[in-house]
Amino acid sequence: MESRTLLTTLHWGTYEVSAENGRLVGVEPWRGDPDPSPIGQSMLGTVHGKLRVARPAIRRSWLEGDRSGPSDRRSDEPFVEVPWETALDIVAAELGRVRSAHGNSAIYAGSYGWASAGRFHHAQSQVHRFLNTIGGYTGSVLSYSYGAGEIVLPHVLGSTDALTGNHSTWDGIEQHSKLIVAFGGLPWRNTQIQGGGSARHEAAAALCNAVGNGARLINVSPVRDDAPRGVETEWLPLRPNSDTAVMLALCHVLISQRLHDETFLARYCTGFEIVRAYVMGETDGQPKNPAWAAALSDVAEDRIVALARDMAAKRTMLMVSWSLQRADHGEQPYWAAITLAALLGQVGLPGGGFGFGYSSTNGAGRPEMGFRWPSLSQGRNPVTDFIPVARVADMLLDPGGSFDFNGASLNYPDVRLVYWAGGNPFHHHQDLNRLVEAWQRPETIIVHEPFWTATARHADIVLPVTTPLERNDLAFSNRENLVVAMKQAIDPVGEARDDYRIFAGLAARLGVREAFTEGRDAEAWIRLLYDQARENAHAGGVDMPPFERFWHDGHAELIRRITSQTFLGPFRSDPERHRLATPSGRIELYSSTIDGFGYDDCPGHAVWREPREWLGSSLAGRFPLHLLSPQPADKLHSQYDHGSVSRAGKVSDRAPLWMNPADAAARGILDGTVVRVFNDRGSCLAGAVLTDGLIPGVVQLPTGAWFDPSDPGQAHSLEKHGNPNVLTPDRGTSRLAQSPTCNSTLVQVSRFTGAVPPVTAFDPPATVTVSGLPGLKHLS
Repeated sequence: MESRTLLTTLHWGTYEVSAENGRLVGVEPWRGDPDPSPIGQSMLGTVHGKLRVARPAIRRSWLEGDRSGPSDRRSDEPFVEVPWETALDIVAAELGRVRSAHGNSAIYAGSYGWASAGRFHHAQSQVHRFLNTIGGYTGSVLSYSYGAGEIVLPHVLGSTDALTGNHSTWDGIEQHSKLIVAFGGLPWRNTQIQGGGSARHEAAAALCNAVGNGARLINVSPVRDDAPRGVETEWLPLRPNSDTAVMLALCHVLISQRLHDETFLARYCTGFEIVRAYVMGETDGQPKNPAWAAALSDVAEDRIVALARDMAAKRTMLMVSWSLQRADHGEQPYWAAITLAALLGQVGLPGGGFGFGYSSTNGAGRPEMGFRWPSLSQGRNPVTDFIPVARVADMLLDPGGSFDFNGASLNYPDVRLVYWAGGNPFHHHQDLNRLVEAWQRPETIIVHEPFWTATARHADIVLPVTTPLERNDLAFSNRENLVVAMKQAIDPVGEARDDYRIFAGLAARLGVREAFTEGRDAEAWIRLLYDQARENAHAGGVDMPPFERFWHDGHAELIRRITSQTFLGPFRSDPERHRLATPSGRIELYSSTIDGFGYDDCPGHAVWREPREWLGSSLAGRFPLHLLSPQPADKLHSQYDHGSVSRAGKVSDRAPLWMNPADAAARGILDGTVVRVFNDRGSCLAGAVLTDGLIPGVVQLPTGAWFDPSDPGQAHSLEKHGNPNVLTPDRGTSRLAQSPTCNSTLVQVSRFTGAVPPVTAFDPPATVTVSGLPGLKHLS
């Protein structure tokens, strides 16, 4: 019996994986991780499970029918399994047909980059590189996680630093912060995850050390458990989407009591007088004072005043979660937080200032490596059409339609073919019933998937791909000094192939194999990327072993040359030498650029804008509960929802809906009851969990449950599994960023009556094998 144990890296940690006779038998956390995630256990029993896509499969009606127009059959019909060579011939021919008839802008390359932590077998890089060799594609920009921040921060700060990297590091916070105010909280569940993989999970320990050194930690959130696990934390509950109002009221206290730092504002910022006039009510007649904010947020007026005074008296660090900007006008809480930090005057000081996304992933707060890790070149995309990533349904439903984005007026391309490799839009997109409608519009949808997810089920052609355990790769992640040789641990399951091999086969059929592969196989690319990394590291003063020694040892732990950094520290020390990349070179509390766009939903400075489904809305009467849909604690996005860790967290086989006991009692709901959650966009079933850990009027249903409509052929049918994105709105934050607004959702909840339908998301679709493949005559 052959057995082996190897080290590998996944987005939720580094693990020792054990295999016997080519099958996975054990997954244990790397011994160097002080706070490992249990999610890795979900790989046991799933990588060889019944939900693997065993061989290439084509939807029967697509194979047999006319592929010249939209399909209304992408629901629940059998797939025909075909040989690989046949599948590649069909895909190549279809790509050629669409390019010839409609041009490359008619191809949309959907991929969200989370399919693997490996640097080479990165699905998004692979599909983009391939499509660029055949003339390009319509792509997307921004992230579902923090898209509004990606747009507004460069206008205000000149970059996305303190959002995607270069945060103030934990050591300075541990040693110098005396007050940490976390808007949106610091939930442990999110610190399990890091794009590109994690080695050590250290956020909880850092926060514990900060509190042990005398810091006061405040969780400003509707949910008590948004606090870090095992760390003494105060809970300041508030209504969802009211953070901006509270921040502006804190600014009002600082200004009215002359606690703001006028010297800092004059030297490092621009636009303060415009902001001051707005905050004090001189602009619109409404002072943004604590009484005003208390009515909006349910945070007591005296609590706001006391907090503002404490902020001014102590070294204060403002931490703002990514979740706050996934809401109507999501640009505003980030801009308001920067404004508040500027008034405090502690930006650029150790333990002071602000940062976005602490505890939204494991990486925030860890020092950078001081050099760039290489990645597979995607080449140049000749197609200029693109969309903000969250506007994919708009694009499919409204080809040629116009939209505003970051100062530009653009048009949606006419997409005829969707090629998706890596990612699950039926997890991360909003208003899934609308997406189902949009998904019928393209002529062809091609998906690479290891498992029969909802995206695979809604495709026309499904090509089975390997999991990270079934191929060789490299793991090097930003802010991690552990480099891992991700050696193949198990045999490919069924007929699965890696993305590179699939695209190389397509490239050969389309006459661009050399351009795509550059004469290298996967192993040669892995060696090349490592050698490039070694050169970059050496230039940054860090030594890496030769490839042969690294691959033999299985990992290399590098010496950190950077151990501490303070965001905007150099700018504070010399604002002329270290000017920001804004028009003024300073922090733009008022942006004439944004103001010049003329957007009424995002003017030139931080403002309060009421969420569209809130307060005075007629919807609030029919749907009185505010739904929060955070990332799940038991998986990354929807990955391995069918695994043991995720299934253990379900209630009556469904996602858990957290609910305040008072709200539950008013509806006759008991703990464990199967409930119906609904609004005008859709409805889903969930399992009730009663807790006083969130405020009345708020319910929480995590994302990640595999989309499971009771009748796939019927529009707006009941979703059985607890996927909150059948309820969330598919609209942009504003005309500036056009990013997701999932956390601005109103719902009603009731007991579900009648027979509870079984969950069928984990049952694979019917597949058939035919001989002769008569439908192939349509390709000739």
